[in-house]
Amino acid sequence: MATLLFGQAFFDDLTARARAAPRRRTNVNFHPSADFPAHRFLVAMEPETYVRPHRHTGSHKDETLVALRGRFGLLVFDAQGNVTTHAVLAPDSEHSGANIAAGTFHSTLALESGAIIMEAKAGPYEPTTDKDWGPWAPPEGSAGAQDYLRVMRGFFA
Repeated sequence: MATLLFGQAFFDDLTARARAAPRRRTNVNFHPSADFPAHRFLVAMEPETYVRPHRHTGSHKDETLVALRGRFGLLVFDAQGNVTTHAVLAPDSEHSGANIAAGTFHSTLALESGAIIMEAKAGPYEPTTDKDWGPWAPPEGSAGAQDYLRVMRGFFA
């Protein structure tokens, strides 16, 4: 990949793509392929998107998040689905990012429209083994997903 400069115009375009997407989020990858050893990407999320709580089980799969625009809610869960940590991530705020240890259940949610976060974690990406879903959290697209998103949102009311 050639050098890519990004700023507000790039973020505006990414936000427009997220708003038009059925899942109300989209990403742009900086890594060249799913099997690349380091994954780095930007994710634009709208408040309606539901990121099902999950964990990355490989011992080398810590995940680093840095808020670039807007406000995000970060939730960390124990194995039973109890929230152990909740924090707002936003540029120029008390917490602008987080490093989540491998094996830790977590989720993020956009607290305002136009939110963009940078994510980095080890590859490769294997769709069948990349994530272990929190069994207490409804699957994305299921009848209970939006209700659960409202519960998660309640930690930031």
